[in-house]
Amino acid sequence: MPSSKGYAALDAQSPVVPFTFSRREPGPSEITIEILFCGVCHSDLHMTRNEWGNAIYPMVPGHEIVGRVTAIGSAVTKFKVGGIAGVGVIVDSCRKCAPCHRGEEHFCDQGATLTYAATDRVDGSITMGGYANNYVVDERFAHTIPANLDVAAVAPLLCAGITTYSPLRHWQVGPGKKVGIVGLGGLGHMALKFAHSFGAHVIQFTTNLRKKDDALRLGADEVVLSTDPDAMKAHSKSFDFILDTVSAPHSLDAYLTLLKQDATMTLVGLPETPPSFGVFNLITRRASIAGSMIGGMPETQEMLDYCGKHNIVSDIEMIPIQKVSEAYERLLKQDVKYRFVIDMSSLG
Repeated sequence: MPSSKGYAALDAQSPVVPFTFSRREPGPSEITIEILFCGVCHSDLHMTRNEWGNAIYPMVPGHEIVGRVTAIGSAVTKFKVGGIAGVGVIVDSCRKCAPCHRGEEHFCDQGATLTYAATDRVDGSITMGGYANNYVVDERFAHTIPANLDVAAVAPLLCAGITTYSPLRHWQVGPGKKVGIVGLGGLGHMALKFAHSFGAHVIQFTTNLRKKDDALRLGADEVVLSTDPDAMKAHSKSFDFILDTVSAPHSLDAYLTLLKQDATMTLVGLPETPPSFGVFNLITRRASIAGSMIGGMPETQEMLDYCGKHNIVSDIEMIPIQKVSEAYERLLKQDVKYRFVIDMSSLG
């Protein structure tokens, strides 16, 4: 069995620490990846601290993985040894239900298998994530990476990228649409890049105008201070779509009043407490509040190919694995532009 080393959370209170474990040999349709880079997602922080109540310890986090293929099973056709592969939030599903047949494995009726802290469908072990030197995954749940893109900056696309790309595509964001982005972090900065690339008129909402220059650089046509009632009122009933990427508790009402009739506000952030809103703001314009998560395997590959064609990657800050706990604390302070990525060569 391949020897593995990485960093793990041993309980909800302690920082991640060095950890050794084993992975299985790749099966006929599986590949082994030497992990080069792994993004740090805010959900890694939630999971390691058991803030969602579904933690399994020891836990090796990480689901924004890019690496080099070092071994392939006998039936693998998509990858060759030496090629680059990416792995995102899920690594398996039942493969039999209607969503799986549609290529929407993340909506699997039996529940998709998470990249870490989940029960592996193959051998019953607990999945260990990308804060490690290697990973074994079925080729269906791995993605090819456009050769022209910076591999390190691609890693966050496997979660932050597809999490924003999918709803923008689903709600048909494009030319002639006025779109709002709430939050300018790991998710929000990718939403800005995609919405701008799709040809929409994009407005970034922020609570801090110090972010204005960055928002404009990333693709915003306008920047609106969400705490300014007059600035918000000027956009009343004018938005076709609003994407809310904020993971902190907040009221939705200020944004719901900006929707046109029959427009939608979609949530992709994961606050610790349920969002609050007044129903009156929905029924008076037949507006909708929706949710979205990642995308299925075909859509994730579509997103990566689109990024290759349009040269879109995440804005990243590279860190060694030894500074993950420090990165978590900085995440809480929104002190990153805009995604931490771990250089796995730092494992030694």
